[in-house]
Amino acid sequence: MNKIRFTLFSMKDALLAFGPMTLLVLVLIASTLYFVEPAPGKKLDFVGGQENSAYDHFAQLYATELAKNQIELRVHRSQGSLDNLNQIRDPNSIVDIGFVQSGSTNQEEAEAQGLISLGSLFYEPVWIFYRSKKELNNLADLKGLRVNVGPDGYGVHKLFTQIIGVNNLSDTDFQLQKLDSMQGTAAFLDGKLDVLVMSAASDSLLVQMLLQTPGVRLFDFVQAEAYTRRLPFLSHVVLPRGIVDIGKDIPARDYHLISPTATLVAHESLHPALISLFLQAAKKIHGGANWFSDQGEFPSDRYTEIPVDPQAEKFYRSGQPFLQRYLSFWMANFLERMWVVLLTFGALALPLSKVIPPLYRWRIRSRVYRWYGQLRAVEMAMEGIEKAQRKKAAEAQLKRLDEIEEKVNQISIPLAYADELYGLRSHISFVRKRVQGEF
Repeated sequence: MNKIRFTLFSMKDALLAFGPMTLLVLVLIASTLYFVEPAPGKKLDFVGGQENSAYDHFAQLYATELAKNQIELRVHRSQGSLDNLNQIRDPNSIVDIGFVQSGSTNQEEAEAQGLISLGSLFYEPVWIFYRSKKELNNLADLKGLRVNVGPDGYGVHKLFTQIIGVNNLSDTDFQLQKLDSMQGTAAFLDGKLDVLVMSAASDSLLVQMLLQTPGVRLFDFVQAEAYTRRLPFLSHVVLPRGIVDIGKDIPARDYHLISPTATLVAHESLHPALISLFLQAAKKIHGGANWFSDQGEFPSDRYTEIPVDPQAEKFYRSGQPFLQRYLSFWMANFLERMWVVLLTFGALALPLSKVIPPLYRWRIRSRVYRWYGQLRAVEMAMEGIEKAQRKKAAEAQLKRLDEIEEKVNQISIPLAYADELYGLRSHISFVRKRVQGEF
């Protein structure tokens, strides 16, 4: 017990000295925390596409990447791009983010609906497959034919309508069918459809199969540049000769295609820290070269009519956030959110470090110093007393000194200040001798 009482540090005095200041700091930090952005959630809802589609495949890859940072990405299936867009902008939907094809909306609508783009991810060229003895170079040549554009949720129908619109054509000029990709392809190969319109990435197995099917032609958009001027969300891409099969020389020449891009779209309520995390995943998933894009071309802040979020723009300019290059995502995010708190604490720490130690020392020494007033009172009690009364007064003051000494002996003080306690005791002895000298 004595070892606890006589130590180099007094916990009680430390608490009394540090407590009020610490409480003040905590109040200030708590007030600052009120204005600090909360941490991102660990569960998100991502809308991809139909089962086994490219969108669905990529959504699963995003889920795998984000799981490395302890974030659960719940993947939901949909009909396609337009369905995804409707779910993301629906305030009652649980969906936070998903794939949307460029051209699905416009900047004014996107801003009004609180949509943000994290950038474009890959090209999704418009593939128009048909059967004909001669090559067709004008979409007007398809008038009256049975054309499959997929279900409304795909977004291909809207895209096809925009494309034929700049050709002064409308839906009524064709016999439009709305079968899904698998059913449409089967019907096309069975001769129940004349034209198959698709918008898909180059790794689509259906596209690769159709490119190698005898008798099936691919429409060559020889006016591709003109289309991109009229419809800015489209890009001019080239399917290189032999890219499908170099040995068999498929295709036997270059084909010019027009292509929207798949973009990563979210609601503006998405936590900013998650934006850079998604883009880091996008760089791993879509950063490689393929039939139409060069290494490192995607993700990109181009090719999207939906406003690109400032946090995403920062990523494209500077890359991965500095702290995330050296720390885990959660630790880096904590420091990024708490810099105001840390700055506040740092601003208070320096002056407090100069105030609190002297306050602590004063509290310890005050236990000793206050008894010097008692000793002075004893000395003053002996002054001005007549000689006949001095013996009686001295006896009273000696008794008082004994009481003081007994109380002083009960003082608990850190060893670092023991010299002052022993100094007090020697001064008590000094006063006692002076009083005894009055006998």
